Amino acid sequence: MTLQTIHPDALDALLKRGATIVDIREPDEYRREHVPGAVNAPLSRSDDGPLPGAGVIIFHCRSGNRTAANAGRLAQVAGTREAYLLEGGIEAWRDAGRPIVKDKRQPIEIMRQVQIGAGSLVVLGVLLGAFVHPGFYGLSGFVGAGLVFAGATGFCGMARLLMLAPWNRRALVGEA
Repeated sequence: MTLQTIHPDALDALLKRGATIVDIREPDEYRREHVPGAVNAPLSRSDDGPLPGAGVIIFHCRSGNRTAANAGRLAQVAGTREAYLLEGGIEAWRDAGRPIVKDKRQPIEIMRQVQIGAGSLVVLGVLLGAFVHPGFYGLSGFVGAGLVFAGATGFCGMARLLMLAPWNRRALVGEA
């Protein structure tokens, strides 16, 4: 079974019928910005049980890429319920002038923090290797190896460390 996409402008009839909007992004992404009334059911935890509600499901992510790439899996999660993928994700929802719940006090998403941290360490390693001592190139190599390991196994040590950072721990206090 494949899921069809639906544009934000075409949702009104489904929403009036009690459709459930399901945000498949991770909780840190959801806390920073989400569709009002959307249920957060991260794709990484799609095996945690049935989705709430009994009617139509509309899955969304940030841009529509994650939902499109995982359409088959989402169809299985939806089961026999009528389900759609929100075309363009929350970005298209926002661009269509629909309401958004935003909390800018929340830290940026963990994976963006990883990208910033890893990129900074690679640049630092290259600069120190070029201007201080060639041994510093090892820092860039270490970070690169860590990224390959994270991509191959799904375990990202830097993300785990960043989750313990004070600015991220404050965001999790309300979840306990």
